Amino acid sequence: MVDEQGQKAFPVSWDQFHRDARALVWRLASAGPFDAMVCITRGGLVPAAIVARELGIRVIETVCIASYHEYKTQGGLQILKGLGAELQKYGQGEKVLVVDDLVDTGTTFKVVRELLPKAHFATVYAKPLGRPLVDTFITEVSQDTWIYFPWDLGLTFQPPLGKGVVA
Repeated sequence: MVDEQGQKAFPVSWDQFHRDARALVWRLASAGPFDAMVCITRGGLVPAAIVARELGIRVIETVCIASYHEYKTQGGLQILKGLGAELQKYGQGEKVLVVDDLVDTGTTFKVVRELLPKAHFATVYAKPLGRPLVDTFITEVSQDTWIYFPWDLGLTFQPPLGKGVVA
Protein backbone atom coordinates (compact mmCIF):
# COMPACT_ATOMS: atom_id res chain seq x y z
CA MET A 1 0.00 0.00 0.00
CA VAL A 2 1.29 3.48 -0.91
CA ASP A 3 0.07 6.67 0.78
CA GLU A 4 -0.67 10.05 -0.80
CA GLN A 5 2.98 11.17 -0.43
CA GLY A 6 4.22 8.12 -2.34
CA GLN A 7 5.58 6.39 0.74
CA LYS A 8 4.92 2.75 1.46
CA ALA A 9 2.25 2.57 4.13
CA PHE A 10 2.60 0.04 6.95
CA PRO A 11 -0.49 0.16 9.19
CA VAL A 12 0.00 -1.60 12.52
CA SER A 13 -2.98 -2.84 14.58
CA TRP A 14 -3.05 -2.87 18.38
CA ASP A 15 -2.80 -6.67 18.36
CA GLN A 16 0.18 -6.67 16.04
CA PHE A 17 1.95 -3.95 18.02
CA HIS A 18 1.41 -5.82 21.27
CA ARG A 19 2.80 -9.03 19.74
CA ASP A 20 5.80 -7.17 18.34
CA ALA A 21 6.48 -5.42 21.66
CA ARG A 22 6.34 -8.77 23.48
CA ALA A 23 8.71 -10.24 20.88
CA LEU A 24 11.06 -7.37 21.74
CA VAL A 25 10.86 -8.43 25.39
CA TRP A 26 11.90 -11.98 24.47
CA ARG A 27 15.02 -10.60 22.79
CA LEU A 28 15.74 -8.20 25.65
CA ALA A 29 15.46 -10.89 28.33
CA SER A 30 18.92 -12.21 27.47
CA ALA A 31 20.44 -8.71 27.20
CA GLY A 32 19.52 -7.68 30.76
CA PRO A 33 18.94 -7.48 33.56
CA PHE A 34 18.00 -3.83 33.49
CA ASP A 35 17.56 -1.74 36.63
CA ALA A 36 15.94 1.25 34.94
CA MET A 37 14.30 2.27 31.71
CA VAL A 38 14.29 5.50 29.73
CA CYS A 39 11.30 5.91 27.49
CA ILE A 40 11.56 8.31 24.56
CA THR A 41 8.25 10.12 24.33
CA ARG A 42 5.78 10.06 22.91
CA GLY A 43 6.19 7.06 20.65
CA GLY A 44 8.07 5.02 23.22
CA LEU A 45 5.35 5.22 25.87
CA VAL A 46 3.33 2.24 24.67
CA PRO A 47 6.19 -0.20 24.08
CA ALA A 48 7.84 0.96 27.33
CA ALA A 49 4.73 0.06 29.31
CA ILE A 50 4.71 -3.43 27.80
CA VAL A 51 8.46 -3.97 28.21
CA ALA A 52 8.48 -2.66 31.80
CA ARG A 53 5.63 -4.97 32.78
CA GLU A 54 7.18 -8.05 31.21
CA LEU A 55 10.70 -7.41 32.54
CA GLY A 56 9.60 -6.14 35.97
CA ILE A 57 11.29 -2.75 35.56
CA ARG A 58 9.94 -0.20 38.07
CA VAL A 59 12.27 2.77 37.60
CA ILE A 60 11.03 4.44 34.44
CA GLU A 61 12.17 7.86 33.26
CA THR A 62 11.21 9.80 30.18
CA VAL A 63 13.20 11.95 27.84
CA CYS A 64 10.92 14.11 25.73
CA ILE A 65 12.22 14.86 22.26
CA ALA A 66 10.24 16.18 19.31
CA SER A 67 11.63 15.33 15.89
CA TYR A 68 8.42 15.07 13.90
CA HIS A 69 6.39 18.20 13.44
CA GLU A 70 2.92 18.46 11.94
CA TYR A 71 2.73 14.64 12.06
CA LYS A 72 4.82 13.68 9.01
CA THR A 73 7.55 16.29 8.72
CA GLN A 74 10.79 15.36 10.40
CA GLY A 75 12.44 18.62 11.30
CA GLY A 76 14.81 20.09 13.82
CA LEU A 77 15.27 18.12 17.00
CA GLN A 78 13.83 19.74 20.08
CA ILE A 79 14.56 18.44 23.59
CA LEU A 80 11.45 19.21 25.62
CA LYS A 81 12.53 17.38 28.82
CA GLY A 82 15.91 15.90 29.65
CA LEU A 83 16.72 13.07 32.02
CA GLY A 84 15.75 13.42 35.68
CA ALA A 85 18.07 13.31 38.68
CA GLU A 86 17.04 9.70 39.48
CA LEU A 87 19.04 8.50 36.47
CA GLN A 88 22.26 10.14 37.73
CA LYS A 89 23.06 7.09 39.87
CA TYR A 90 23.25 4.97 36.70
CA GLY A 91 26.26 6.93 35.45
CA GLN A 92 26.68 6.46 31.72
CA GLY A 93 23.69 4.16 31.50
CA GLU A 94 24.93 0.85 32.83
CA LYS A 95 21.91 -1.45 33.29
CA VAL A 96 19.62 1.14 31.68
CA LEU A 97 17.29 0.23 28.83
CA VAL A 98 16.22 2.96 26.38
CA VAL A 99 12.96 2.21 24.53
CA ASP A 100 11.23 3.83 21.57
CA ASP A 101 8.68 2.65 19.04
CA LEU A 102 10.83 3.32 15.98
CA VAL A 103 14.27 4.45 14.96
CA ASP A 104 14.08 6.32 11.66
CA THR A 105 17.20 8.35 10.85
CA GLY A 106 18.74 7.84 14.29
CA THR A 107 18.83 11.53 15.15
CA THR A 108 16.91 11.09 18.41
CA PHE A 109 18.97 8.10 19.51
CA LYS A 110 22.23 9.99 18.84
CA VAL A 111 21.16 12.67 21.32
CA VAL A 112 20.12 10.14 23.98
CA ARG A 113 23.25 8.02 23.41
CA GLU A 114 25.35 11.09 24.25
CA LEU A 115 23.55 11.21 27.61
CA LEU A 116 23.69 7.44 28.23
CA PRO A 117 26.51 5.95 26.12
CA LYS A 118 26.48 2.57 27.90
CA ALA A 119 22.69 2.06 27.85
CA HIS A 120 21.01 -0.64 25.79
CA PHE A 121 18.85 0.85 23.02
CA ALA A 122 15.75 -1.01 21.81
CA THR A 123 12.93 -0.30 19.38
CA VAL A 124 10.09 -2.29 17.97
CA TYR A 125 10.73 -1.11 14.39
CA ALA A 126 13.92 0.10 12.69
CA LYS A 127 14.72 1.78 9.39
CA PRO A 128 18.12 1.34 7.70
CA LEU A 129 19.52 4.81 8.52
CA GLY A 130 18.82 4.40 12.23
CA ARG A 131 19.47 0.69 12.57
CA PRO A 132 23.19 1.02 13.54
CA LEU A 133 22.15 2.97 16.66
CA VAL A 134 19.84 0.23 17.97
CA ASP A 135 21.06 -2.74 19.99
CA THR A 136 17.79 -4.71 19.79
CA PHE A 137 14.78 -4.41 17.48
CA ILE A 138 12.10 -6.66 15.98
CA THR A 139 11.22 -5.57 12.45
CA GLU A 140 13.20 -3.61 9.88
CA VAL A 141 11.22 -1.61 7.32
CA SER A 142 12.51 0.31 4.32
CA GLN A 143 13.47 3.95 4.73
CA ASP A 144 10.56 5.02 2.49
CA THR A 145 7.96 3.26 4.65
CA TRP A 146 5.63 5.25 6.88
CA ILE A 147 4.44 3.26 9.88
CA TYR A 148 0.89 4.06 10.94
CA PHE A 149 0.81 3.21 14.64
CA PRO A 150 -2.50 2.14 16.21
CA TRP A 151 -2.66 5.22 18.46
CA ASP A 152 -2.63 7.39 15.32
CA LEU A 153 -5.45 5.56 13.56
CA GLY A 154 -9.22 5.38 13.73
CA LEU A 155 -11.53 2.77 12.31
CA THR A 156 -12.71 3.77 8.84
CA PHE A 157 -13.80 2.07 5.65
CA GLN A 158 -10.93 0.94 3.46
CA PRO A 159 -11.59 0.66 -0.29
CA PRO A 160 -10.60 -2.64 -1.94
CA LEU A 161 -7.04 -2.77 -3.22
CA GLY A 162 -8.05 -4.11 -6.66
CA LYS A 163 -9.16 -1.64 -9.31
CA GLY A 164 -12.73 -1.94 -10.41
CA VAL A 165 -13.82 -3.92 -7.35
CA VAL A 166 -17.22 -2.79 -6.10
CA ALA A 167 -17.48 -2.45 -2.33
